Amino acid sequence: MALSLRCYLPWLPTAMFFLLSTTFCTTMVSCHKTNTRYSEHCASFVPEAAPTDPETTTIPFPPQQDGYYLGGDGIQDKHSDSSESYFSTDNRRILLFSTNHVYSTVVPYVYKVEGNLILQTSSNTFYFGQLSYGSGSQRGALNFEIEGFWSKSTGRLCMVGSGTTVPEEGKPRVLEALVKITDVHSSASITSLVRGNITSLSASDSESYFEPISLLIFHKTNYKYTEVSKIFDHACAGGDDVPANMLLRLPLGTHICSLLYRSFNVFQLEYPSDCNSHQKCNPLGGAIGYLPPAMSLRPLQCSEDKQSLRILLEFPNSSYANYYLPFNPNITWIAEGSWDSKKNQLCAVACRINTSDSYTSSHIGDCSMRLSLRFPAFWSIKNTRSIVGQIWSNKTVGDSGYFGKIKLSYKNDGIEIPGLKYNYTVIDKAKASCKTDNPSGNTQKRYPEITTGDLELDMSVRDSKGKQLGWGRSRLLFVGNKFQSRNYVMSSSTSSPSPPSKIRDSTPQNISYNIYMSLSSSTKGSAKTIEISAEGIYDAETGRMCLVGCKNLDLNNLTQGSDSMDCEILINLQFPLEDSNDRVKGHIESKRTKSDPLFFETLSLSAVSFSSRYAENDIWRMDFEVILALVSNTLVCLFTVYQIMYAKKHHSLSSSISLLMLVVLTLGHLIPLVLNFEALFVKKSSRRIRIYGTGAWLEQNEVIVRTITMVAFLLLFRLLLVVWSAKFADENQKASWNAEKKTMYVSLPLYIAGGLIAVFVSWRNSNLGGVQMNSSSYSRHQQALWMGLRSYAGLLLDGFLFPQILLNIFQDSAASSLSQFFYIGNTIVRLAPHAYDLYRAHNCVDEFEWSYTYANPATDYFSTAWDVVIPLVAMLLAAIIYLQQCFGGRFLLPRRLKQTGAYDKIPSVSDP
Repeated sequence: MALSLRCYLPWLPTAMFFLLSTTFCTTMVSCHKTNTRYSEHCASFVPEAAPTDPETTTIPFPPQQDGYYLGGDGIQDKHSDSSESYFSTDNRRILLFSTNHVYSTVVPYVYKVEGNLILQTSSNTFYFGQLSYGSGSQRGALNFEIEGFWSKSTGRLCMVGSGTTVPEEGKPRVLEALVKITDVHSSASITSLVRGNITSLSASDSESYFEPISLLIFHKTNYKYTEVSKIFDHACAGGDDVPANMLLRLPLGTHICSLLYRSFNVFQLEYPSDCNSHQKCNPLGGAIGYLPPAMSLRPLQCSEDKQSLRILLEFPNSSYANYYLPFNPNITWIAEGSWDSKKNQLCAVACRINTSDSYTSSHIGDCSMRLSLRFPAFWSIKNTRSIVGQIWSNKTVGDSGYFGKIKLSYKNDGIEIPGLKYNYTVIDKAKASCKTDNPSGNTQKRYPEITTGDLELDMSVRDSKGKQLGWGRSRLLFVGNKFQSRNYVMSSSTSSPSPPSKIRDSTPQNISYNIYMSLSSSTKGSAKTIEISAEGIYDAETGRMCLVGCKNLDLNNLTQGSDSMDCEILINLQFPLEDSNDRVKGHIESKRTKSDPLFFETLSLSAVSFSSRYAENDIWRMDFEVILALVSNTLVCLFTVYQIMYAKKHHSLSSSISLLMLVVLTLGHLIPLVLNFEALFVKKSSRRIRIYGTGAWLEQNEVIVRTITMVAFLLLFRLLLVVWSAKFADENQKASWNAEKKTMYVSLPLYIAGGLIAVFVSWRNSNLGGVQMNSSSYSRHQQALWMGLRSYAGLLLDGFLFPQILLNIFQDSAASSLSQFFYIGNTIVRLAPHAYDLYRAHNCVDEFEWSYTYANPATDYFSTAWDVVIPLVAMLLAAIIYLQQCFGGRFLLPRRLKQTGAYDKIPSVSDP
């Protein structure tokens, strides 16, 4: 042993030296390559300097600095069908500069910087805190790891590095990049714009080459509110004066940013009634080509004293402005403002951003625009705006860039500031419209109480003939003068949502209501959105609600005001008893004469009341459906295991089992797994759970259901392999495969024809039916196609025995290849959802598919007719299989067709 140590020990220093040398050389090569690239491309921009330790707190950007980019053709995935394109003209292009390390150097005011530059689109953006962008998921985002040097004195930053794209097909591409940024100073103001570009270091004919990218960043480091501080006392001069007692005060500790918490707050613009071509009304100037219908406001940064903030104001050519629209500096203002506690309003100074084709040419222009925002202390039926204000120009009429005052309004019923009240102006008219029914005095009858959940409805809207027109949703705003909290309370910065208050009174309660409806319009495939503000009374003794409503005459009229409303609308709703399964019934009618152009036909409403008693029933129903789904999938597993054992025991009979039948069964369990794969690993947030407190439980049980479905799929796939092997091992292999092919020749055309019919019927119904409220990335016809195919797939699964019957006929087989336990058991499993749907239709009132765990109408055909026809056909197929195994595959055919010779004439692939 000692000899061995003496023999091997001399090699140990050599091996260690080789390892250390290799590591050191590799590091040196990597560093030398980076240094060479920097020296070659950045030496004249920011000279390189040797870093010193330790790290410094002087940084060019905050740890997370966001911005925008433009250009970069060639970076995106070259596959046109990719949904994860790095650059999409339909989405906002966002960058995130993440500063990782900053070191001082031997040269004063020059710092070495290491970080990441992430390019992404708004479709895959995520957030740090409330205002800054983060870098959580990297799919669909391009991450450059870069390092370089920053000159604090010149404001220049030069960095080199690389990023990797991962296309759906092909090898990953490494992109070598050079980043040059200017105007990165140690402090910023409203006129500060950080600009730069990213250029490729690869040859133009290389796969890794990309076109130059320009960058635009609103610097956040040590921001100074210079403009608004200069003119704070008269920043809102020129705007409308509103008495302070008509406005809400911000509670102590509440920041104005917390009230504008959304990444985008969309304000509707209301222009002066005399706005025409002779008067300058456009806040963007006449060259833009359109009159903006809306303005979006996005907070950029909040001050430490909680009194000032920076905001971006955008004016798109759409009233549906959102975060996903492309960023255009030419229709954007950058603004800074402060809260005036004396006048209870936000006053801001705004500047235009001028740019050309590249962000590097961007600069701050005219700063004569003003903005004021206020929170009204009183709402009414004609004014339920949570934020109002105006924008105007500080210039005089005739000056370039001048425009008149434009009013702003924003509806967000999730904002609550203490002191908010409601003025009831048409309550007497609502009371007069109610039929006075004397209560029976039966105290055991209980109607829903006035709670947020009880009186908020998802409604089906139909015309007087019963035709579905669309869907609606109602929102309870006030009960008396008490605002009904929903999302959050702004009484303090640490407040949490308060539970809905229950109010029961012997007298009818004054209430304020909002109703939103999306109705099918005369234009095919389009929808019309209607919003009705209403006030009236709710009587908890009778369950009757009587309201007077007002709606805007024309949502596209930019010069409309509160007077441009139709308030000749009556709304009546009758709520069912708490222990009843009845629906809420009601109608919306116009009190105008039929000759009046504002008259409309009466609309019928039907909804489900989410009362406490109903919530308990609905939770019980969902629990029961989860149990049914678990039992059904478990039974499928047991039946399949038994069939596998049966097939191994009777190996010679396995070749008589239809492969097409097993493929239908296997795919029937695979498709739900593919469509709900994320449920196994990720908590789904898209499902809307209206019953509070049940979301997590329901999702956990869905995971269990999917897991058992996966087990069933694997077992069916195993059975498919067993039958496949048996057919190859069969002595009469040729005849067996010929029969299988004939089964496919008959079944597949029938399946395809049925699928086309199903898609056509679904597509036609989508054109004739109502339009749903929720938006989708797919068109209506694409959605109809998908839903039709899903339901048809469920129908095929119900008739899974059809291919086996055909195979028995072609083989004239009387073999008991399928165990009765398997085909009868699976038939019962397929019949159970239809039997349950009949029960649910007569005993449950929930008509929203999102809550269905078992017998979901989106996965099969469910109705009273289908629930009778499908089970009868399925039982007939099972009976035919039983008789075929007793009397032969062709026992039902006429005697002359039972002869084998007649079937030998049927052509097959092997026939000449």
